[in-house]
Amino acid sequence: MNFLIITHAMHKEKGDRIYSYAPYIREMNLWLKSVDSVTIIAPVLGDSISKIDLPYEHPKLHLKTIPSIQFTSLKTIFYALLNLPHLFFTLYKEMRKADHIHLRCPGNIGLLGCLVQVFFPKTPKTAKYAGNWDPESEQPLSYRIQKWLLSSSFFTKNMQVLVYGNWFSTSPNIKPFFTASFLEADKNIPAVRDYSNRLQFLFVGSLVEGKRPFYTIQLVERLHHLGFNVQLDLFGDGVLRESLHHYIVEHELENVVHLHGNQGFSIIKARLKSAHFLILPSKSEGWPKAVAEAMFFGVIPIATPVSCLVDMLEYGSRGVLIFGALDVDVKHITEALEDPAGLESISKAAAKWSQQFTLERFEREIEALLKN
Repeated sequence: MNFLIITHAMHKEKGDRIYSYAPYIREMNLWLKSVDSVTIIAPVLGDSISKIDLPYEHPKLHLKTIPSIQFTSLKTIFYALLNLPHLFFTLYKEMRKADHIHLRCPGNIGLLGCLVQVFFPKTPKTAKYAGNWDPESEQPLSYRIQKWLLSSSFFTKNMQVLVYGNWFSTSPNIKPFFTASFLEADKNIPAVRDYSNRLQFLFVGSLVEGKRPFYTIQLVERLHHLGFNVQLDLFGDGVLRESLHHYIVEHELENVVHLHGNQGFSIIKARLKSAHFLILPSKSEGWPKAVAEAMFFGVIPIATPVSCLVDMLEYGSRGVLIFGALDVDVKHITEALEDPAGLESISKAAAKWSQQFTLERFEREIEALLKN
């Protein structure tokens, strides 16, 4: 089987190996176990390999480099329009040769893939929609177009669209799905935490506005001022790192809040085994892997009710829901902290739910998708 991947994820080349963002690569390497050859259509960076990059693992990889396209300014729109004929031609040519087409959505490259795949109704296809599928959420026009095309059984045929969460849909294309990070061997009864001493909070994600790391710090800062013995460790990097550092210094939080930058998966995994809480007050999510990974080890998630997070946290029985209002959210968290027995129950429920979704199960589901 010639497996074609169409993605907006930035790729890097070093020697004869192709790298990209580690969580994406870990998933794709499971898909690639079931195929004979792989063609990747993606933009390429000339940057050096970082701690959060991993290589594809397959003996027959072919990378077709395309320019990244954006529509954020007159300049980027001009260059995007200039590149569209080449992009359409490349997508069409490679889709003709593919035995299975795999789209990664949402994104501008994914949108083009959604359009070109219309001309290949007989070719088996899958699309991984890694964003928020909630039909009631406010999203960019390009995302809404992708969702409409992927849901259309008239324009999109022979396609299985993998989405996060269970949403009412009349389209036969749509399939609720999940993702996974850990093996069956990683499953265990989570260690019982001591909620009476220093409480360890984690933030794992990009330091960008959409993930709201400032709000995360403010939540822990307020708990600190209320007399709770707390510590917050932020893992990740992004454009807000410098301003976050200034905030920490200005508010004398150096002994409470720590910025660790990007770290390897093994380091994050080790911290998840001992931390008490993970905070993710995101404005939008698909399947928030940081939350599912934390829950796997009994870490209690504190998260906003976006995308499938309400289902993941089962309306608060597997975590603490927050809503972006500081006073209200601090009240919810302090009420939870004052009930150690309740926290232990939440921790166990979180682990029991998340440990359903192992890499072995994920691989079996992928194999079934590729056989259809």
